[in-house]
Amino acid sequence: MAEPQGFFYPRTSTGKASILPPPPWYYSGDLLTIEFRTHVDTVRALLPSPLEPAPEDPGAVAIIWADWQSCSESQDELWDPIRSQYRECFVVVRCSYQGRTYSRCAYIWVDRDFALARGLHQGYPKKLGSIFMTRPHPYGKAAPRLAVGARIGASLAANDYRLASARCSFTHESPTNGFVNAHPMAHHRIYHDIALSDRDAFNELVESGSASVEGGPVLAGTAELELLPSPTEELAELEVIEVIGAYFRQVGVTWSGGSVLERLAP
Repeated sequence: MAEPQGFFYPRTSTGKASILPPPPWYYSGDLLTIEFRTHVDTVRALLPSPLEPAPEDPGAVAIIWADWQSCSESQDELWDPIRSQYRECFVVVRCSYQGRTYSRCAYIWVDRDFALARGLHQGYPKKLGSIFMTRPHPYGKAAPRLAVGARIGASLAANDYRLASARCSFTHESPTNGFVNAHPMAHHRIYHDIALSDRDAFNELVESGSASVEGGPVLAGTAELELLPSPTEELAELEVIEVIGAYFRQVGVTWSGGSVLERLAP
């Protein structure tokens, strides 16, 4: 019998049905980032062992909307855009591990199955959601120009509940698009014991980041951000004490693997 092929499930004799092609994975897209401060204890509760809060500004949080087009090395997905286009909204905090500062995705929602599976491989806690963001365009009156004066809105919903709404007004250019999501990522990759014991069969802390990044000018400005309660989500527990700022940038990113920081189980 032929050995199963494919980077991820489902694996078959040909590998054609695999939901994911092998890395490297390439991304091009629009990023809307809103940074704010919440209670430090709320951030601390999102950091499992062995992670600790970041030593500087530990209550800082970023919520990021992204409208992506992605592909693998073959770029075959570009002929079939339903396989390449997706949107996501994710929440990033900062943490410390062995004296080094990392970013960490605490919550994330996507609107396509391949994006969800890709994130699970990387340690992102992805769930399905409904994500929308105003798209800039250089012509007409139906979209803002990507320039000072632009107004951009965004929303997030999951299981029929609106979870987040944002309104951003951009007043100037910035040298960066924030500081919270500016470090390598520290994520846990976890599978629970199939026998339903009280332990994980697989648990490792991994470091992951972009192999390369390029980006355009950064617009910065102010934001109104509302986080709403839901019976199945905890996003609203990140109380917005103070909005730090809003940023918009078009970027291109390459992901080609990470490394294990610590094996925690079994």
